[in-house]
Amino acid sequence: MIKICWIFLPLFFGASNLHAQSPFYQGKTITFVAGYIAGSYDDLWSRLIAQYLPKYIPGNPNMIVQNMPGAGSMIAANYVSGVVKPDGLTLSGVQPALYFNQLVGLKEVKFDWPKFNFVGSPWQSQLLLYIRADSPSKTIQDVRTATDPPKCGSTGPSSTGNYIPKLLNEILGTKFHVISGYQGGTDVDLAVERGELQCRAFTIVTYFGREPFLTWEKNGFVRNLVQTGRKRDPRLPKVPTIYELMDEYKAPESDRRLAVVLLANGDMGRPIIMSPGVAPERVKIMRDAFNKAMADPQLLAEAKKKRLEVDPTGGEELQTIAKEIMSQPPEVIERMKTLLAN
Repeated sequence: MIKICWIFLPLFFGASNLHAQSPFYQGKTITFVAGYIAGSYDDLWSRLIAQYLPKYIPGNPNMIVQNMPGAGSMIAANYVSGVVKPDGLTLSGVQPALYFNQLVGLKEVKFDWPKFNFVGSPWQSQLLLYIRADSPSKTIQDVRTATDPPKCGSTGPSSTGNYIPKLLNEILGTKFHVISGYQGGTDVDLAVERGELQCRAFTIVTYFGREPFLTWEKNGFVRNLVQTGRKRDPRLPKVPTIYELMDEYKAPESDRRLAVVLLANGDMGRPIIMSPGVAPERVKIMRDAFNKAMADPQLLAEAKKKRLEVDPTGGEELQTIAKEIMSQPPEVIERMKTLLAN
């Protein structure tokens, strides 16, 4: 009898070890909370990543996309930070400038930016500000002297549509009037088409990546007034950079420092995050899967077909950037508060 027990013990422990070694994500479903309006450029990226990422996650889980737009994706960030379980079964795509809201002490913020676990970003891009071609303001100088300030639309405090016009007002003396509260970028663009608004600031890759901007560019419906890169994008050879304009209008060093801090979010691209407190091994699994997915030939071919630019950044680098940008001196934070509150 004893001999029989010893014979079956290896079989028992062998079965237990096989069970213990089953991948955590096997048979599970991951939810990708997209903090963007459905059909937007960012949403297209969310869905493409959700299509290919599971292929590189051990256990090949299912992945679904849930849109949760609003307040420049702050609603999604608050949800991922404080509502979902930190079990590694939720990802989210959010706007890179959400840290503005935390730096200036916005009461609606329920997250701590550097405590998110950053998975990666599929692309980086500088920004531009377009204006309707029939607007009286043809250049930045015209906006500086405008008697009827152009109205620019935004979705919330951390959106590019909000802080870029305000930054230009602060350091270049322009007179943009920002109207916030739109549900998504497409709503802002529709308002521009209706004549309710005249301008919007957002990413260059989106402008050259989808409608209605491709048609607008072809038909001359809008003109681009400024871009945020340190050098001109090859697609915008005649559009001045914000740094060129700071030189032209002799912006003081304090203004230049403010601009650098506000524009640092461009380095974060469109970050994909996991909740604070997720086990490090699950964060690593997701980061490794992201890096592999972004090199997948099929994903790259699909991205090209959809006019999605690919310039990925790994999660470790984003984590470092997130910590650095939250360590700002008090004087910079105070200027940010004033700028974003106006």
